[in-house]
Amino acid sequence: MQVSIECFPCFLRQTVSALSQFDMPEGMRYQIVGDVLGVLKDVDVERTPAYATTFIYRAIKKRIGRDPYALLKRKFNRFALNLYSGLRDRVLRSKEPLWSAARIAIAGNIIDFGIYESFDVEKTIDRSLEKSIAADDFDFFRDELQRHDEVLYLLDNAGEIVFDRLLIELLTEMGKRVTAVVKGGAVINDATMEDALEAGITRHCRVIDNGTDAVGTDLQFCSPGFVGEYNRHSLIISKGQGNFETLESDKNKNVFFLFQAKCDVIAAHLNLTKGSMLLKGQLNKE
Repeated sequence: MQVSIECFPCFLRQTVSALSQFDMPEGMRYQIVGDVLGVLKDVDVERTPAYATTFIYRAIKKRIGRDPYALLKRKFNRFALNLYSGLRDRVLRSKEPLWSAARIAIAGNIIDFGIYESFDVEKTIDRSLEKSIAADDFDFFRDELQRHDEVLYLLDNAGEIVFDRLLIELLTEMGKRVTAVVKGGAVINDATMEDALEAGITRHCRVIDNGTDAVGTDLQFCSPGFVGEYNRHSLIISKGQGNFETLESDKNKNVFFLFQAKCDVIAAHLNLTKGSMLLKGQLNKE
């Protein structure tokens, strides 16, 4: 997918949201907005929104010298960990634990400070478990898992990754060798290795970083080591909008996208309503 004219107000809103995390002189805020406007002036509208957002957040971090969302990431890791035991019990008591864990992982995608300033995680979890979702390839997902011994799991946001842990645990209990992937540098509230450690994911599977602070999984920015891992794996679980934006065009991979359509542009691209939940399979037909 490509940048839409409707993306530009969102780019600026994300900038203001990031700046609201700090007390700083008003003049510095204007300087950062000016930096971002310079990025937007040269946006390649043939690329994905994630590509543009990468340079916006790099401009913000360069000016302020630190991660705007560091404290919020810690807060939501702790919040999600407080829910973990109850959700684990809920998964294991369900008729189809894999189904429940996948739905909870999708629900966790609501934790996104690039899109929302507030959200109700627990209500979203209930909705994911009690109602049908807009795109539901679960049967396809379950069957495809039986064909693969290894899974590359592309994580998305801090906090959310605690819910991914539930699904990763089940996959490993099924005998799958899971490699989870975090960002190589801070961007928005995306998970880094520090978050994976705090969420307890490193106790259940191998965790690597992709060598970049780029939004989504844009292979041109990723480290050679990660690109090798990506090319080697035949089944990928991709969490979040950014990963969907950057990997949708790769028709050579077996990918299952687990996310929520949190903006009008993504929803329109998918011919769905905003807020729709998806477990969407995209398989290599070769």
